[in-house]
Amino acid sequence: MPGISAIFWDVGGVLLTNAWDHAQRNLALEHFGLDEVEFGDRHEMLVSSFERGKISLNEYLDRTVFYRPRPFTREAFRDYLYSLSQPDNDSLTLARELAKSGKYFMSTINNESLELNQYRIQTFALREIFSLFVSSCFVGLRKPEEGIYRLGMQLTQRSPEESCFVDDRALNLESAARLGMKTIRFENARQLKEELSKLGVAP
Repeated sequence: MPGISAIFWDVGGVLLTNAWDHAQRNLALEHFGLDEVEFGDRHEMLVSSFERGKISLNEYLDRTVFYRPRPFTREAFRDYLYSLSQPDNDSLTLARELAKSGKYFMSTINNESLELNQYRIQTFALREIFSLFVSSCFVGLRKPEEGIYRLGMQLTQRSPEESCFVDDRALNLESAARLGMKTIRFENARQLKEELSKLGVAP
């Protein structure tokens, strides 16, 4: 069997906190005093378009928050949204070590909206780690759709057997495994390093 030559990483929940997941949205709703049900209904109608890059952050906010006057500004809400992104320094260190080894093609496969994705790439220096970003907002596909994993392998010209995918959610891993990719469910950096070692992956 071929060894692992490409590692595909989820970003939110593995390398960084989630960008705009349920927990982050709830923090923002509480901070700004927004109605959870009202916001939730609007968010669910827009999230697919938002994460596929079909609508901008401004359009998303127009329809979920600023469809009525608010006692806070768009800039304040956006800045708070960005501030919710925080690093997992241990995971980032491991990813950097693997990237610096030059032994593996390093790519993301992640669901994120355009502006948040670009902010996180720049703020956390992810270009120093990854050669390719298979982000939902760039490719118009979202996990767990099999097409996004297949596209990642096509773009890198790797077979499933020599590819490993790391994610913190079982459903996303199931789709990758069906294609034949090795998968690791992320818990913490130490556990991830051990699981990668079992696949023969080390800096």
